[in-house]
Amino acid sequence: MEHWLYTFNVAGHSFTVNLDTIFTMWFAMICLIIFAFIATRNLSVVPGKLQACCEKVMSFFWGIMDTMMPAGNKQHVPLVASLFLFILFANLMGQLPLRIIHIKQGELASPTNDINMTAAMAIIVLIYYVGAGIIKKGPKFFLHDFSFVSIVMALVELLEMVTRPLSLSIRLFANIFAGEILVSIALAASAYFAPLPVMLFEILVAFIQATVFMMLTIAYVGSATGEEH
Repeated sequence: MEHWLYTFNVAGHSFTVNLDTIFTMWFAMICLIIFAFIATRNLSVVPGKLQACCEKVMSFFWGIMDTMMPAGNKQHVPLVASLFLFILFANLMGQLPLRIIHIKQGELASPTNDINMTAAMAIIVLIYYVGAGIIKKGPKFFLHDFSFVSIVMALVELLEMVTRPLSLSIRLFANIFAGEILVSIALAASAYFAPLPVMLFEILVAFIQATVFMMLTIAYVGSATGEEH
């Protein structure tokens, strides 16, 4: 699966971007923004069907946050909910018939099948929970005192911070990319019946991977802002 590469120069340096990933990423974001705009218009005490559905979705996030991070979790809900909804929608895009839209190179598939996309989200999570930890604990987030044990533990935790976004990005990318390869193989074998079981399985994988990314994000933020680090 090749990408539609575009190279441009800035201050004498060449940069290459995957245009197909950018298009599908923005498509996913625009769809979610439009849905959020429609869902939050004309809110009332007695909710309609759409408002009630959205309240159920938000109750799902509140319940998970209350279970995994009982204290001080309100400010983290927007990040957690946004990540879950975006990843879920992006994962499901791989099962839409977007490949019938022919582009110059590559194909319009799920943006999460690009390691650059998943790595960017993982880095955002890293910056967020490190920033939340610094705001909560100050310099003690990195180093409790200047003892030998504390310095060693700080180095170990620093290494863990580096590996966390790596594991987050590779897990999501590998599962979505492998699923789309399986669908392509099934389509090559039989265009009508063989892809259906794989596509149904990939819908389940889309939910699971979005949930895993969300749960790990909550765990990382909770460990950074908790009383014991």
